Amino acid sequence: MADPVWTLGEVISATGGRCEGEPAAPISGFSIDSRALEPGIGFIAIRGPNRDGHDFVPKALDAGAGCAIVEETFPDDSYLEAREAREEGEAPGDLDETRLVRVRDTFDALNDLGREGRDRTEHTVVIGVTGSAGKTGTKEALRAALEPSGTVHASAKSFNNHWGVPLTLANMPRDIDYGVFEVGMNHAGEIAALTRLVRPQIAIVTTVAPVHLGFFASVEEIADAKAEIFEGLEPGGAAVLNRDNPHFERLAAAARGEGAEIVSFGEDERSKVRLLDCDLTLDDSTVTADVLGETLTYRAGAPGRHVVQNTLAVLAAVKLAGADLRAAAKALGAVQPTAGRGERSVIVTEQQPVCIVDESYNANPASMRAALATLGLTPRGEYKRRVAVLGDMLELGEEGPRLHRELAEAVDAEGIDVVFACGECMASLFEALPQARRGAYAETSEGLAPDLLSEVQPGDIVVVKGSLGSRMAPLVAALKRRFEDC
Repeated sequence: MADPVWTLGEVISATGGRCEGEPAAPISGFSIDSRALEPGIGFIAIRGPNRDGHDFVPKALDAGAGCAIVEETFPDDSYLEAREAREEGEAPGDLDETRLVRVRDTFDALNDLGREGRDRTEHTVVIGVTGSAGKTGTKEALRAALEPSGTVHASAKSFNNHWGVPLTLANMPRDIDYGVFEVGMNHAGEIAALTRLVRPQIAIVTTVAPVHLGFFASVEEIADAKAEIFEGLEPGGAAVLNRDNPHFERLAAAARGEGAEIVSFGEDERSKVRLLDCDLTLDDSTVTADVLGETLTYRAGAPGRHVVQNTLAVLAAVKLAGADLRAAAKALGAVQPTAGRGERSVIVTEQQPVCIVDESYNANPASMRAALATLGLTPRGEYKRRVAVLGDMLELGEEGPRLHRELAEAVDAEGIDVVFACGECMASLFEALPQARRGAYAETSEGLAPDLLSEVQPGDIVVVKGSLGSRMAPLVAALKRRFEDC
Protein backbone atom coordinates (compact mmCIF):
# COMPACT_ATOMS: atom_id res chain seq x y z
CA MET A 1 0.00 0.00 0.00
CA ALA A 2 1.29 3.47 -0.89
CA ASP A 3 1.86 6.09 1.80
CA PRO A 4 -1.36 7.69 3.07
CA VAL A 5 -2.35 10.99 1.46
CA TRP A 6 -5.65 11.37 3.34
CA THR A 7 -7.48 9.94 6.29
CA LEU A 8 -11.09 8.91 5.94
CA GLY A 9 -12.03 11.74 8.29
CA GLU A 10 -10.31 14.28 6.02
CA VAL A 11 -12.17 12.89 3.03
CA ILE A 12 -15.47 13.30 4.85
CA SER A 13 -14.57 16.84 5.91
CA ALA A 14 -13.48 17.92 2.39
CA THR A 15 -16.53 16.50 0.63
CA GLY A 16 -19.18 17.14 3.27
CA GLY A 17 -19.99 13.44 3.05
CA ARG A 18 -20.98 10.90 5.68
CA CYS A 19 -19.56 7.51 6.47
CA GLU A 20 -19.88 4.86 9.16
CA GLY A 21 -16.18 3.99 8.96
CA GLU A 22 -13.21 4.76 11.20
CA PRO A 23 -12.13 8.41 10.62
CA ALA A 24 -8.43 7.62 11.12
CA ALA A 25 -8.38 4.98 8.36
CA PRO A 26 -5.67 5.87 5.79
CA ILE A 27 -6.43 6.61 2.14
CA SER A 28 -3.42 6.52 -0.19
CA GLY A 29 -4.97 8.41 -3.11
CA PHE A 30 -7.95 8.31 -5.45
CA SER A 31 -8.98 6.79 -8.76
CA ILE A 32 -12.08 6.99 -10.93
CA ASP A 33 -11.11 3.76 -12.74
CA SER A 34 -11.83 0.55 -10.84
CA ARG A 35 -9.33 -1.27 -13.07
CA ALA A 36 -6.47 0.90 -11.77
CA LEU A 37 -7.17 0.41 -8.08
CA GLU A 38 -4.62 -0.80 -5.56
CA PRO A 39 -5.34 -1.57 -1.91
CA GLY A 40 -5.89 1.63 0.05
CA ILE A 41 -6.82 3.79 -2.95
CA GLY A 42 -10.19 5.53 -2.73
CA PHE A 43 -12.64 4.96 -5.59
CA ILE A 44 -14.82 7.86 -6.78
CA ALA A 45 -17.95 6.64 -8.56
CA ILE A 46 -18.30 9.25 -11.31
CA ARG A 47 -21.39 9.19 -13.51
CA GLY A 48 -19.88 9.56 -17.00
CA PRO A 49 -21.52 9.91 -20.41
CA ASN A 50 -21.02 6.22 -21.21
CA ARG A 51 -20.64 4.48 -17.86
CA ASP A 52 -21.74 4.97 -14.28
CA GLY A 53 -18.99 4.40 -11.76
CA HIS A 54 -21.52 3.19 -9.24
CA ASP A 55 -21.79 -0.03 -11.25
CA PHE A 56 -18.18 -0.80 -10.32
CA VAL A 57 -18.31 -0.12 -6.58
CA PRO A 58 -18.46 -3.84 -5.63
CA LYS A 59 -15.42 -4.53 -7.81
CA ALA A 60 -13.58 -1.56 -6.27
CA LEU A 61 -14.24 -2.65 -2.72
CA ASP A 62 -13.29 -6.21 -3.60
CA ALA A 63 -9.96 -4.88 -4.90
CA GLY A 64 -9.25 -3.34 -1.50
CA ALA A 65 -10.33 0.25 -2.08
CA GLY A 66 -9.75 2.35 1.01
CA CYS A 67 -13.20 3.85 0.49
CA ALA A 68 -15.78 4.37 -2.24
CA ILE A 69 -17.30 7.80 -2.70
CA VAL A 70 -20.89 7.33 -3.85
CA GLU A 71 -24.03 9.43 -4.18
CA GLU A 72 -26.76 9.41 -1.57
CA THR A 73 -29.06 7.36 -3.82
CA PHE A 74 -26.61 4.44 -3.70
CA PRO A 75 -27.01 1.43 -3.30
CA ASP A 76 -28.55 0.92 -6.70
CA ASP A 77 -29.82 -2.29 -8.22
CA SER A 78 -26.41 -3.52 -9.38
CA TYR A 79 -24.95 -3.11 -5.91
CA LEU A 80 -27.86 -4.85 -4.23
CA GLU A 81 -27.65 -7.74 -6.66
CA ALA A 82 -23.91 -8.09 -6.01
CA ARG A 83 -24.47 -8.00 -2.24
CA GLU A 84 -27.21 -10.60 -2.50
CA ALA A 85 -24.98 -12.85 -4.60
CA ARG A 86 -22.18 -12.54 -2.06
CA GLU A 87 -24.48 -13.34 0.84
CA GLU A 88 -25.59 -16.46 -1.02
CA GLY A 89 -22.00 -17.48 -1.59
CA GLU A 90 -22.17 -16.98 -5.36
CA ALA A 91 -19.76 -14.04 -5.60
CA PRO A 92 -16.62 -13.04 -3.73
CA GLY A 93 -16.02 -9.49 -2.64
CA ASP A 94 -15.94 -7.02 0.19
CA LEU A 95 -19.14 -4.98 0.31
CA ASP A 96 -18.41 -3.45 3.70
CA GLU A 97 -20.63 -0.38 3.86
CA THR A 98 -18.39 1.23 6.46
CA ARG A 99 -16.13 2.18 3.54
CA LEU A 100 -18.84 4.04 1.63
CA VAL A 101 -18.64 7.83 1.75
CA ARG A 102 -22.02 9.18 0.71
CA VAL A 103 -22.16 12.61 -0.96
CA ARG A 104 -24.74 14.61 -2.86
CA ASP A 105 -22.78 14.55 -6.14
CA THR A 106 -19.60 12.57 -6.79
CA PHE A 107 -18.25 14.96 -9.44
CA ASP A 108 -18.58 17.84 -6.98
CA ALA A 109 -16.83 15.66 -4.39
CA LEU A 110 -13.94 15.09 -6.80
CA ASN A 111 -13.57 18.83 -7.21
CA ASP A 112 -13.82 19.35 -3.45
CA LEU A 113 -10.97 16.90 -2.93
CA GLY A 114 -8.91 18.61 -5.63
CA ARG A 115 -9.52 22.02 -4.09
CA GLU A 116 -8.58 20.81 -0.62
CA GLY A 117 -5.56 18.99 -2.05
CA ARG A 118 -4.28 22.27 -3.43
CA ASP A 119 -5.18 24.33 -0.36
CA ARG A 120 -3.10 22.22 1.99
CA THR A 121 0.16 22.46 -0.03
CA GLU A 122 1.23 25.86 1.27
CA HIS A 123 4.92 25.52 0.38
CA THR A 124 4.59 23.80 -3.00
CA VAL A 125 5.61 25.63 -6.18
CA VAL A 126 2.83 24.87 -8.66
CA ILE A 127 3.29 25.15 -12.43
CA GLY A 128 0.46 24.98 -14.95
CA VAL A 129 1.07 24.06 -18.61
CA THR A 130 -1.27 24.64 -21.52
CA GLY A 131 -0.95 25.28 -25.25
CA SER A 132 -2.13 24.03 -28.62
CA ALA A 133 0.71 21.50 -28.83
CA GLY A 134 3.48 20.17 -26.64
CA LYS A 135 1.63 20.20 -23.30
CA THR A 136 2.36 16.63 -22.27
CA GLY A 137 5.96 16.66 -23.47
CA THR A 138 6.61 19.92 -21.63
CA LYS A 139 4.96 18.59 -18.48
CA GLU A 140 7.16 15.47 -18.58
CA ALA A 141 10.29 17.54 -19.25
CA LEU A 142 9.41 19.72 -16.25
CA ARG A 143 9.01 16.63 -14.10
CA ALA A 144 12.51 15.47 -15.05
CA ALA A 145 14.06 18.92 -14.79
CA LEU A 146 12.73 19.57 -11.28
CA GLU A 147 13.50 16.15 -9.78
CA PRO A 148 17.17 17.00 -9.02
CA SER A 149 15.91 19.86 -6.84
CA GLY A 150 13.18 18.13 -4.83
CA THR A 151 10.05 16.01 -4.87
CA VAL A 152 7.72 16.42 -7.84
CA HIS A 153 4.04 15.57 -8.33
CA ALA A 154 2.81 15.79 -11.93
CA SER A 155 -0.23 14.87 -13.99
CA ALA A 156 -0.32 11.24 -15.08
CA LYS A 157 -0.52 10.62 -18.83
CA SER A 158 -2.68 13.43 -20.26
CA PHE A 159 -4.88 13.99 -17.20
CA ASN A 160 -5.67 17.54 -18.24
CA ASN A 161 -9.48 17.79 -18.27
CA HIS A 162 -12.33 18.34 -15.82
CA TRP A 163 -11.73 14.90 -14.29
CA GLY A 164 -7.96 14.60 -14.63
CA VAL A 165 -6.98 17.93 -13.09
CA PRO A 166 -8.94 17.65 -9.81
CA LEU A 167 -7.93 13.99 -9.55
CA THR A 168 -4.25 14.93 -9.87
CA LEU A 169 -4.70 17.60 -7.21
CA ALA A 170 -6.47 15.15 -4.91
CA ASN A 171 -3.52 12.77 -5.23
CA MET A 172 -0.87 15.38 -4.45
CA PRO A 173 1.01 14.75 -1.18
CA ARG A 174 0.86 17.77 1.11
CA ASP A 175 4.64 17.99 1.58
CA ILE A 176 5.60 17.95 -2.11
CA ASP A 177 8.12 20.53 -3.37
CA TYR A 178 6.84 21.01 -6.93
CA GLY A 179 3.50 20.35 -8.60
CA VAL A 180 3.22 20.26 -12.41
CA PHE A 181 -0.24 20.28 -13.98
CA GLU A 182 -1.25 19.94 -17.62
CA VAL A 183 -4.40 21.91 -18.42
CA GLY A 184 -6.34 21.29 -21.64
CA MET A 185 -9.58 22.35 -23.26
CA ASN A 186 -11.92 21.91 -26.20
CA HIS A 187 -14.21 24.85 -25.45
CA ALA A 188 -13.97 28.35 -24.01
CA GLY A 189 -14.29 28.52 -20.24
CA GLU A 190 -12.83 25.10 -19.50
CA ILE A 191 -9.32 26.28 -18.63
CA ALA A 192 -10.70 29.09 -16.44
CA ALA A 193 -12.44 26.56 -14.19
CA LEU A 194 -9.40 24.29 -14.00
CA THR A 195 -6.80 26.98 -13.34
CA ARG A 196 -8.82 28.27 -10.38
CA LEU A 197 -8.40 24.79 -8.89
CA VAL A 198 -4.68 24.54 -9.72
CA ARG A 199 -3.79 28.13 -8.71
CA PRO A 200 -0.30 28.04 -10.26
CA GLN A 201 2.50 30.42 -9.39
CA ILE A 202 3.89 29.86 -12.91
CA ALA A 203 1.77 29.39 -16.05
CA ILE A 204 3.26 28.22 -19.36
CA VAL A 205 1.58 28.57 -22.76
CA THR A 206 3.68 26.50 -25.18
CA THR A 207 2.10 27.83 -28.38
CA VAL A 208 -1.19 28.84 -29.98
CA ALA A 209 -2.18 27.14 -33.25
CA PRO A 210 -5.33 26.31 -35.25
CA VAL A 211 -6.69 23.38 -33.23
CA HIS A 212 -10.29 22.72 -32.12
CA LEU A 213 -11.47 25.09 -34.86
CA GLY A 214 -14.68 23.10 -34.91
CA PHE A 215 -15.47 24.84 -31.61
CA PHE A 216 -13.88 28.27 -32.21
CA ALA A 217 -14.46 30.92 -34.85
CA SER A 218 -10.78 31.90 -35.10
CA VAL A 219 -7.28 31.23 -33.82
CA GLU A 220 -7.58 34.46 -31.82
CA GLU A 221 -10.44 32.88 -29.89
CA ILE A 222 -8.20 29.88 -29.21
CA ALA A 223 -5.53 32.24 -27.87
CA ASP A 224 -8.12 33.82 -25.56
CA ALA A 225 -9.14 30.38 -24.31
CA LYS A 226 -5.51 29.47 -23.57
CA ALA A 227 -5.08 32.82 -21.79
CA GLU A 228 -7.71 31.73 -19.27
CA ILE A 229 -4.87 29.96 -17.44
CA PHE A 230 -3.75 33.36 -16.11
CA GLU A 231 -7.06 33.81 -14.28
CA GLY A 232 -5.94 31.31 -11.65
CA LEU A 233 -2.41 32.66 -11.16
CA GLU A 234 -1.42 33.31 -7.58
CA PRO A 235 -0.56 36.96 -6.76
CA GLY A 236 2.91 37.79 -8.06
CA GLY A 237 2.81 34.86 -10.49
CA ALA A 238 4.61 34.60 -13.83
CA ALA A 239 3.43 33.85 -17.36
CA VAL A 240 5.95 32.01 -19.55
CA LEU A 241 5.06 32.78 -23.17
CA ASN A 242 6.38 31.90 -26.63
CA ARG A 243 7.77 35.14 -28.09
CA ASP A 244 7.98 33.60 -31.57
CA ASN A 245 4.24 32.88 -31.69
CA PRO A 246 2.13 35.48 -33.57
CA HIS A 247 -0.28 35.64 -30.62
CA PHE A 248 2.37 36.55 -28.04
CA GLU A 249 1.17 40.14 -27.53
CA ARG A 250 -2.44 39.00 -27.13
CA LEU A 251 -1.44 36.48 -24.48
CA ALA A 252 0.90 38.95 -22.76
CA ALA A 253 -1.86 41.55 -22.51
CA ALA A 254 -4.17 39.01 -20.90
CA ALA A 255 -1.46 37.95 -18.45
CA ARG A 256 -0.65 41.53 -17.50
CA GLY A 257 -4.34 42.07 -16.87
CA GLU A 258 -4.07 39.43 -14.14
CA GLY A 259 -0.95 41.05 -12.66
CA ALA A 260 1.49 38.49 -14.03
CA GLU A 261 5.19 38.97 -14.74
CA ILE A 262 5.86 38.19 -18.42
CA VAL A 263 8.78 35.85 -19.15
CA SER A 264 9.18 35.30 -22.88
CA PHE A 265 11.06 32.47 -24.59
CA GLY A 266 12.11 31.80 -28.18
CA GLU A 267 14.51 32.85 -30.92
CA ASP A 268 13.30 36.45 -30.99
CA GLU A 269 16.12 38.66 -29.72
CA ARG A 270 13.73 40.27 -27.22
CA SER A 271 13.11 36.94 -25.49
CA LYS A 272 14.10 36.75 -21.84
CA VAL A 273 14.94 33.10 -22.38
CA ARG A 274 16.58 33.12 -25.79
CA LEU A 275 17.73 30.36 -28.09
CA LEU A 276 21.28 31.26 -29.15
CA ASP A 277 22.30 28.15 -31.09
CA CYS A 278 20.89 24.75 -31.89
CA ASP A 279 22.25 21.63 -33.59
CA LEU A 280 19.31 19.41 -34.59
CA THR A 281 19.71 15.69 -35.33
CA LEU A 282 17.28 12.83 -35.77
CA ASP A 283 18.04 11.58 -32.25
CA ASP A 284 18.44 14.71 -30.13
CA SER A 285 19.54 18.35 -30.15
CA THR A 286 22.40 20.34 -28.67
CA VAL A 287 21.18 23.71 -27.44
CA THR A 288 22.79 26.92 -26.25
CA ALA A 289 20.44 29.38 -24.58
CA ASP A 290 20.41 32.48 -22.43
CA VAL A 291 18.09 31.72 -19.51
CA LEU A 292 17.28 34.98 -17.76
CA GLY A 293 20.89 36.13 -17.99
CA GLU A 294 22.58 32.75 -17.53
CA THR A 295 24.09 31.05 -20.60
CA LEU A 296 23.75 27.27 -20.78
CA THR A 297 24.65 24.57 -23.30
CA TYR A 298 22.69 21.37 -22.88
CA ARG A 299 21.27 18.36 -24.69
CA ALA A 300 17.58 17.85 -25.40
CA GLY A 301 17.04 14.08 -25.46
CA ALA A 302 14.01 14.22 -27.78
CA PRO A 303 14.47 15.44 -31.37
CA GLY A 304 12.87 18.41 -33.10
CA ARG A 305 12.98 22.21 -33.07
CA HIS A 306 9.58 22.27 -31.34
CA VAL A 307 11.10 20.26 -28.49
CA VAL A 308 13.98 22.72 -28.24
CA GLN A 309 11.51 25.60 -28.01
CA ASN A 310 9.66 23.91 -25.19
CA THR A 311 12.86 23.21 -23.25
CA LEU A 312 13.32 26.98 -23.12
CA ALA A 313 9.94 27.26 -21.40
CA VAL A 314 10.91 24.46 -19.01
CA LEU A 315 14.15 26.15 -18.00
CA ALA A 316 12.38 29.48 -17.56
CA ALA A 317 9.96 27.82 -15.14
CA VAL A 318 12.79 26.03 -13.33
CA LYS A 319 14.61 29.30 -12.68
CA LEU A 320 11.43 31.09 -11.63
CA ALA A 321 10.72 28.22 -9.23
CA GLY A 322 14.10 28.66 -7.58
CA ALA A 323 15.30 25.20 -8.59
CA ASP A 324 18.80 24.20 -9.73
CA LEU A 325 19.02 25.43 -13.32
CA ARG A 326 22.16 23.55 -14.38
CA ALA A 327 20.96 20.28 -12.90
CA ALA A 328 17.67 20.79 -14.72
CA ALA A 329 19.42 21.39 -18.05
CA LYS A 330 21.45 18.21 -17.59
CA ALA A 331 18.30 16.22 -16.79
CA LEU A 332 16.69 17.25 -20.09
CA GLY A 333 19.16 15.04 -21.92
CA ALA A 334 17.51 11.94 -20.47
CA VAL A 335 13.96 12.87 -21.51
CA GLN A 336 12.85 10.52 -24.29
CA PRO A 337 9.68 10.49 -26.42
CA THR A 338 6.98 8.12 -25.20
CA ALA A 339 4.56 5.79 -26.99
CA GLY A 340 2.20 7.78 -29.19
CA ARG A 341 4.30 10.91 -28.79
CA GLY A 342 7.38 10.29 -30.88
CA GLU A 343 8.71 7.01 -29.51
CA ARG A 344 11.22 5.51 -31.97
CA SER A 345 11.59 1.77 -32.56
CA VAL A 346 14.51 0.58 -34.67
CA ILE A 347 13.95 -2.98 -35.86
CA VAL A 348 16.88 -4.88 -37.31
CA THR A 349 16.00 -7.09 -40.29
CA GLU A 350 18.12 -9.44 -42.39
CA GLN A 351 18.49 -6.61 -44.91
CA GLN A 352 18.43 -3.09 -43.42
CA PRO A 353 16.88 -1.72 -40.25
CA VAL A 354 13.44 -0.10 -40.20
CA CYS A 355 12.70 2.83 -37.91
CA ILE A 356 9.09 3.38 -36.80
CA VAL A 357 8.23 6.68 -35.12
CA ASP A 358 4.99 6.46 -33.13
CA GLU A 359 3.17 9.81 -33.16
CA SER A 360 -0.26 8.20 -33.04
CA TYR A 361 -1.69 9.85 -29.92
CA ASN A 362 -2.63 13.27 -31.27
CA ALA A 363 -2.33 15.62 -34.22
CA ASN A 364 -3.02 19.20 -35.22
CA PRO A 365 -1.49 21.41 -37.92
CA ALA A 366 1.33 22.61 -35.65
CA SER A 367 2.32 19.18 -34.33
CA MET A 368 1.93 17.61 -37.78
CA ARG A 369 4.38 20.10 -39.30
CA ALA A 370 6.75 19.52 -36.38
CA ALA A 371 6.66 15.76 -36.95
CA LEU A 372 7.34 16.18 -40.68
CA ALA A 373 10.21 18.57 -39.91
CA THR A 374 11.75 16.05 -37.54
CA LEU A 375 11.39 13.30 -40.15
CA GLY A 376 13.13 15.64 -42.57
CA LEU A 377 16.23 15.59 -40.33
CA THR A 378 16.92 11.98 -41.38
CA PRO A 379 20.34 11.74 -43.06
CA ARG A 380 19.95 10.35 -46.57
CA GLY A 381 22.70 7.83 -45.98
CA GLU A 382 21.06 6.42 -42.85
CA TYR A 383 17.68 5.43 -44.29
CA LYS A 384 16.61 5.01 -47.91
CA ARG A 385 13.17 6.63 -47.70
CA ARG A 386 11.34 9.07 -45.42
CA VAL A 387 7.80 7.73 -45.16
CA ALA A 388 4.84 9.59 -43.59
CA VAL A 389 1.69 7.69 -42.61
CA LEU A 390 -0.93 10.32 -41.81
CA GLY A 391 -4.45 10.18 -40.41
CA ASP A 392 -7.04 12.92 -40.03
CA MET A 393 -6.46 15.87 -37.71
CA LEU A 394 -9.84 16.11 -36.01
CA GLU A 395 -11.94 18.98 -34.60
CA LEU A 396 -10.86 21.48 -37.27
CA GLY A 397 -14.37 22.26 -38.49
CA GLU A 398 -14.86 23.81 -41.91
CA GLU A 399 -11.15 24.65 -42.13
CA GLY A 400 -10.21 20.97 -41.99
CA PRO A 401 -9.82 20.27 -45.72
CA ARG A 402 -7.73 23.41 -46.27
CA LEU A 403 -5.46 22.77 -43.29
CA HIS A 404 -4.87 19.20 -44.43
CA ARG A 405 -4.23 20.24 -48.04
CA GLU A 406 -1.67 22.85 -46.95
CA LEU A 407 0.47 20.13 -45.41
CA ALA A 408 1.59 19.31 -48.97
CA GLU A 409 3.96 22.29 -48.70
CA ALA A 410 5.60 20.79 -45.59
CA VAL A 411 5.84 17.35 -47.23
CA ASP A 412 7.77 18.95 -50.08
CA ALA A 413 9.90 21.25 -47.92
CA GLU A 414 11.00 18.45 -45.59
CA GLY A 415 11.84 16.05 -48.41
CA ILE A 416 9.32 13.38 -47.49
CA ASP A 417 9.59 10.63 -50.10
CA VAL A 418 6.19 8.97 -49.85
CA VAL A 419 2.91 9.58 -48.01
CA PHE A 420 0.28 7.06 -46.98
CA ALA A 421 -2.95 8.69 -45.86
CA CYS A 422 -6.32 7.79 -44.40
CA GLY A 423 -9.43 9.68 -43.38
CA GLU A 424 -11.90 12.01 -45.03
CA CYS A 425 -9.82 15.17 -44.57
CA MET A 426 -6.50 13.53 -45.46
CA ALA A 427 -7.95 12.93 -48.93
CA SER A 428 -7.39 16.67 -49.50
CA LEU A 429 -3.68 16.29 -48.76
CA PHE A 430 -3.31 13.14 -50.81
CA GLU A 431 -4.89 14.77 -53.86
CA ALA A 432 -2.56 17.78 -53.50
CA LEU A 433 0.57 15.63 -53.61
CA PRO A 434 2.46 14.91 -56.83
CA GLN A 435 2.04 11.35 -58.05
CA ALA A 436 5.62 10.48 -57.13
CA ARG A 437 4.92 11.09 -53.44
CA ARG A 438 1.66 9.16 -53.25
CA GLY A 439 1.88 5.81 -51.50
CA ALA A 440 -1.73 4.76 -50.87
CA TYR A 441 -4.95 6.24 -49.53
CA ALA A 442 -7.92 4.67 -47.70
CA GLU A 443 -10.94 6.00 -45.88
CA THR A 444 -9.87 4.34 -42.63
CA SER A 445 -6.63 3.25 -40.99
CA GLU A 446 -7.86 -0.34 -41.13
CA GLY A 447 -8.39 -0.02 -44.87
CA LEU A 448 -4.91 1.47 -45.31
CA ALA A 449 -3.13 -1.37 -43.51
CA PRO A 450 -2.78 -3.89 -46.39
CA ASP A 451 -1.13 -1.43 -48.80
CA LEU A 452 1.04 0.05 -46.05
CA LEU A 453 2.33 -3.29 -44.84
CA SER A 454 3.12 -4.46 -48.35
CA GLU A 455 4.90 -1.29 -49.47
CA VAL A 456 7.00 -0.22 -46.47
CA GLN A 457 10.46 -1.70 -46.95
CA PRO A 458 13.61 -2.42 -44.95
CA GLY A 459 15.66 0.77 -44.94
CA ASP A 460 12.62 3.05 -44.47
CA ILE A 461 12.05 5.45 -41.60
CA VAL A 462 8.31 5.74 -41.02
CA VAL A 463 6.42 8.29 -38.93
CA VAL A 464 2.80 7.41 -38.09
CA LYS A 465 0.69 10.36 -36.96
CA GLY A 466 -2.96 11.34 -36.60
CA SER A 467 -5.54 12.35 -34.04
CA LEU A 468 -6.43 9.64 -31.53
CA GLY A 469 -9.83 9.17 -33.17
CA SER A 470 -8.10 8.36 -36.47
CA ARG A 471 -6.90 5.08 -34.93
CA MET A 472 -3.32 5.19 -36.13
CA ALA A 473 -1.88 3.20 -33.20
CA PRO A 474 -2.94 -0.16 -34.71
CA LEU A 475 -0.85 0.69 -37.79
CA VAL A 476 2.19 1.20 -35.54
CA ALA A 477 1.60 -2.18 -33.94
CA ALA A 478 1.07 -3.86 -37.32
CA LEU A 479 4.31 -2.42 -38.74
CA LYS A 480 6.25 -3.58 -35.71
CA ARG A 481 4.83 -7.09 -35.98
CA ARG A 482 5.64 -7.32 -39.65
CA PHE A 483 9.30 -6.40 -39.32
CA GLU A 484 9.93 -8.13 -36.01
CA ASP A 485 8.94 -11.36 -37.78
CA CYS A 486 11.42 -10.79 -40.61
